Order: sequence, then C-alpha cells, then structure tokens
Amino acid sequence: MVLGATTPHERSGVALQQMPLTFMKVGEAARVVKVRGGGEIHHHLENLGFVPGALVKVITEQAGNLIVEVKGSQVALDKASAKRIITG
Repeated sequence: MVLGATTPHERSGVALQQMPLTFMKVGEAARVVKVRGGGEIHHHLENLGFVPGALVKVITEQAGNLIVEVKGSQVALDKASAKRIITG
C-alpha cells in the first residue's frame, strides 16, 4: 500500500469514485449514490432499500449475481439489477 493512497470508499476530501454495485468485491461496503433507469425495476429496488445514502455491503457473489446487505436485510440481486445500482 502506498502511503497517502486512498481507496474509492475512503472520504478524504477527494471525490469518491462511482461504480456499479457489480464492481464491488465480497466484504466491501459503500453508499448508494443513485439507481439508474426508471420504471418498475427502479421503484422495486428503492422499495428494497437501495436509496441514495444507504449503506450496502456485498456478502457473496457468484457469476455476477450478488447477495448484499442493505438496511439490515440481506437481498439477492441478479447481475442486471446490480448494474443499475451506483455506489460511491
């Protein structure tokens, strides 16, 4: 590790890197920045707790499908849904 280096999830006055939830590794946690898209899937993801500011942690991953923890609950997401959730 380089002294002074920051990871995308550290707050140090530098803008955080935004990325889809699918890019996160098992054990990582980040805040939801936004949910892309619209319509029924957007509304469904918000109802599950994926709203701006919510903390989300990756519990397990298999073939791009995830089990994550959000707002105290574990939720299974397929790869297509997880791509819509932007973290930072």
